[in-house]
Amino acid sequence: MSTGDEAWAGMRAFFSGEDRRRALRVELDLGPVKAELLVSLLQEPMTLREIAQAFDVDPSAATVAVDRLERRGFVRRGAHPDDNRRKLVHLTDAGRQAAETARHILSDPPSEFAALSADDLAALTRIFAALNSESETR
Repeated sequence: MSTGDEAWAGMRAFFSGEDRRRALRVELDLGPVKAELLVSLLQEPMTLREIAQAFDVDPSAATVAVDRLERRGFVRRGAHPDDNRRKLVHLTDAGRQAAETARHILSDPPSEFAALSADDLAALTRIFAALNSESETR
């Protein structure tokens, strides 16, 4: 097995053990897309069209997702201040709480990182920066 194969196998084994999807289901009963939508709405309310564009889905799929989140009490639709024909999707208090929980689940580093030295974390940062810049040039 080559060094590259070993590195890839080790990385896959580590990240497959990091089941963020399961944590989202257990904590919030949400999948990753709806969780990301709630996190996006923390920044500012969005129209259904903006949601569809941001998540690269058709408008009807955005409507279905928002309908489900609305039934759960996470979002509400409100009038757009500049155009009465459009609605803005806002987080409710429960939605804001769920979005913060989702943000932590999706963004917090794995607990195993706390055991790494500053040098190891710096090396990981350099490695992933290199990998990400390579993938951007393809």
